[in-house]
Amino acid sequence: MTTHVDAGDDITTESSTVDNITSATHLAPQPPELQLPARDRHTWMLFTDWCAAHDQSSLPASPELLARFLSAHPTGTVTQRRRISVIDTAHHRYGFPAPGRSDNIRAALDATRRARLDNLAARTGEVISRLPETGWPAALFARRDAMILTLAPTGLTYTQIAALRICDVTADPVTDALHVDTINGVRAVTPPGLVAAEASPARVYRRWMEVLGFSDRYFSTHMLAGLMDTGDGNELAGHDGRIDPADQRPLLTPIDRWGHTPLTATPLTARAVADITAAHLSGQAPRHIRPPVRKSPENNSFTTESAPVEPLGDDYYEHGIAARKHAHDTLGSVTSALDEVEDRADRLLAELLELIEGPL
Repeated sequence: MTTHVDAGDDITTESSTVDNITSATHLAPQPPELQLPARDRHTWMLFTDWCAAHDQSSLPASPELLARFLSAHPTGTVTQRRRISVIDTAHHRYGFPAPGRSDNIRAALDATRRARLDNLAARTGEVISRLPETGWPAALFARRDAMILTLAPTGLTYTQIAALRICDVTADPVTDALHVDTINGVRAVTPPGLVAAEASPARVYRRWMEVLGFSDRYFSTHMLAGLMDTGDGNELAGHDGRIDPADQRPLLTPIDRWGHTPLTATPLTARAVADITAAHLSGQAPRHIRPPVRKSPENNSFTTESAPVEPLGDDYYEHGIAARKHAHDTLGSVTSALDEVEDRADRLLAELLELIEGPL
């Protein structure tokens, strides 16, 4: 027996099938990469592809597997922390334990970060020990840049370093370290590797405070240039005592090629801090040679010889009186002319208002 099915029955059956598929799609859990923000999908796909290549399950993943993944893709600590956060978020959304919360993972990250900062401290300490202490304006730039290089191995970001105020940094003469408390509550300490590299953080801090203290007392870049150009590196000793420890001005300020700092306290930008650090670590820091002295034109130059004074003639006062009389006659009609212009302006304004407010 043959069964005939109408076209309408086909359409109904097909529609029911599509509805069932659609319902099943909505009920089925979405892949983690579709639930994560766009900026995190690449990280999650990188992890899932790596797990698939090693025949391992990406969801859930064990802390040991996550550690292997991080080891296979070395990068900066900030990037690794972001990867762990993305993977933990995917596990949390599906009810699995977050592998990144393991003590082993945290210890590995801390050890990697500590090793990186120790290596950075050794490099920056070597650079600081070679910076010039005399000469203008090289010595001025050296004091400020040494302060930047001292703060770089603390683990603070360039943005946090740029935002530091004078009151945020204190020196410990016993341990020869700097303690930093940012306005956002982040705390940091300079690593011992700086001292091992013969770069005393407390001395770097004191020498930069000497510059700021001298600038507070004497508002002359010319005086500062004269001292630093002919001194032995200790010419500003004692001026650091003029700085109030609670001073909330920016710690690091811009310096132009002539050694001038802004009249209004202005902090360095994070980009400037990063560029200065990278330039010194790569050995490409500018030399800050003394700018050439601008020579005045000969016709504007001053001379110590006094010019001969010519005696005034008998008609000097007569010429002056005649000039004043001529000016009085010439300018006497200016007032009446201005009054006439004002009257004409008033008439034009009245006509304009009448035109605007009149009947359409």
